[in-house]
Amino acid sequence: MILTPPRRYWLTGASNGVGAALAEEILKTGAHLAASSRLLAPLKALSQRYPGQVLVVAGDLTNSQTVREIGEQIATQWGSLDTVILNAGTCEYVEARQFDTSVVEHVVRTNLLASSYCIEAAIPLLRAGIAPHMVGMASSVTYLPLPRAEAYGASKAGMRHLFESLRIDVAELGIEVTMVSPGFIDNPLKPKNDFPMPLNWAADKAARDIFAKIKDRPLEIALPGMFMAALWPMSKFPGRMKLAIGKRMVRSNPPIMDQP
Repeated sequence: MILTPPRRYWLTGASNGVGAALAEEILKTGAHLAASSRLLAPLKALSQRYPGQVLVVAGDLTNSQTVREIGEQIATQWGSLDTVILNAGTCEYVEARQFDTSVVEHVVRTNLLASSYCIEAAIPLLRAGIAPHMVGMASSVTYLPLPRAEAYGASKAGMRHLFESLRIDVAELGIEVTMVSPGFIDNPLKPKNDFPMPLNWAADKAARDIFAKIKDRPLEIALPGMFMAALWPMSKFPGRMKLAIGKRMVRSNPPIMDQP
């Protein structure tokens, strides 16, 4: 009898939120997981709960050299990867009255550039893998411009184009690419959201839904379904109508940071 080797995953942002819940879903199948995060302690705890299944590859993914070293560590330990899930990211809001380019720089570096560093490290490993699959975490914000989302939305729109273009170019290498576009999900970034979040999902529920759908390798996974059903038609509205929708969501009294 020929035994099928455990599937090998690399998951970024694995220490909390949807990433931590996805790690659990992956490991429960008996797969092996290379888990990345800036925080080392949660990854060590994960490896203790699933002995022999977890390769801890912690580090700052905005540092290209660190990502190359993570890729080298995975190559040394495993030689290949079958699935890569680029989930790590951040969300910071922009206040137009005191526009701070450092916020844009930080968010773009964390979401877009870090993803590109990971792609560079992952492609050679996926090419050596079995039925290789790459998954990128975009956002529903790419469908409709939202207030204060200049940095976050720009980074996620960039990620969408990055992965959708990549899908075309790596097809000849046998690598499939899936985009995930979540709506409002409970995670450590949620307290920053001081506005209503319709159809908010718990992280573990979102992770179960994402992991179940990843197996079918769709071009895109959008969730929650009801939220997307309402949001997607809005993305087709004329520009002036989008502007009107966005204006209704602006806070009436944005904070002025230089006031006591």
